Amino acid sequence: MKLPRLISKTLRLVLLLSLLIFAFLLYTVLKIRETPSVVRPMTPEIKKTRLYEHVEALSVKIGSRSVYEYARLEAAKDYIFTSLTAMGHKPELQTYTYEGKPFSNIIVTIPGKDQPEEVVLVGAHYDTYAGTPGADDNASALATLLELCRFLKDDQPGRTLKFVFFTLEEPPVFRSDFMGSAVYAESAHERGENIIAMLCLEMLGYYTDRKGEQGFPLPLMSLFYPTTPNFIAVVGNLASRRLVYDVAASLKKEGGVPVKTLATFNYFPGVDFSDHRSFWKQGYPAVMITDTAFFRNPNYHGETDTIETLDFKKMEALLRGLLLTIMDLGNRD
Repeated sequence: MKLPRLISKTLRLVLLLSLLIFAFLLYTVLKIRETPSVVRPMTPEIKKTRLYEHVEALSVKIGSRSVYEYARLEAAKDYIFTSLTAMGHKPELQTYTYEGKPFSNIIVTIPGKDQPEEVVLVGAHYDTYAGTPGADDNASALATLLELCRFLKDDQPGRTLKFVFFTLEEPPVFRSDFMGSAVYAESAHERGENIIAMLCLEMLGYYTDRKGEQGFPLPLMSLFYPTTPNFIAVVGNLASRRLVYDVAASLKKEGGVPVKTLATFNYFPGVDFSDHRSFWKQGYPAVMITDTAFFRNPNYHGETDTIETLDFKKMEALLRGLLLTIMDLGNRD
C-alpha cells in the first residue's frame, strides 16, 4: 500500500508544480502585455537602410500575411523571391499542399568549397499571426535573413550555407507536420542532409533600456538573467548546447548587443516555440536567436506589432554579429 500512496503523492506534487508554473507563466505574459510599448522615431537615416525597407515592405505595404490571408502570404513570398533574385541568387521553392492550397519554403544555397556535404542552415518564417502586421514577428528576422543573403552572396565558405524562408509557422499550423520547417526538416532527414547547425531567427527587433520589463518563464530566473530587455537570447536544448555557446561566442565578437544563453530541457516553457523545434525532432542541432518574444514585447501577436516599435540600430549590430557567426560556423574546423 505504501508504494501506490507514494506514487499518488508524487503525482499530486507534480500536478501542483505544473499548475504553479503555468500560473506564473500566465501572470508574466499578462504583465508584459500591459507594459507600455516602446515607440521609436524613424529618422531619415533609418528609413534609408535596407533593414527598414524590408520591414516596411512586409509589415506596412503587405501587412498581415497569415494562412487565412493567402494572397498576402503569396505577396510576401513574391517579395522575398524577387529580392533574392535581384541580389543575384537563384532561389528554389519547396512547395507542398495544406488545406488544398500550395505553400512554399524559399531556399538559397551557397555551396561549400571544402566540406560541401556539411550544411549550416539559417531560417526564419514569413507568415504572421492572423490580423497582425508582424513587424517584430517576424519581419525583423526576415529583413535580417535577406541582408545575410546579400552580404554573403559571393562568400566562399568551407561548408555549404543554406538560407531558408519558411512558410506556415503560426497557428493553426504551429507544432504540426504542416509547418514549413517541419516539411523541410523531414525531407532533409530522409535524403540524409548533414545539417551540422541550424539557426532559427525569431523576432529580433524589440529592445528597451527600461529595467524590470523583461519577463521569464520560471520564478527566480531574474536572479541569473537581466531584467532590462536590451539583450538577444540564444536558446537551445541540451543536445544543442555546444552550438548555443559557439553561436553566443561569435555574436559577442561584434559587441553591439548583449548576448545571453539558455541550454535546457526540451520541455522548458517556451524553449521550442519556433522552427528550430522541427529540426530537433529530426535529430539536428539547432538554436533559436530571439529577443524573447512575449516575455518582452507587449505587441506580440497584436495589431500594435508595428515598424515604429523596432530598434533598427540594434538590428544592424545584430546583423553584423550574425555575419561573423555564420562565417565562423561555415569555416571552423
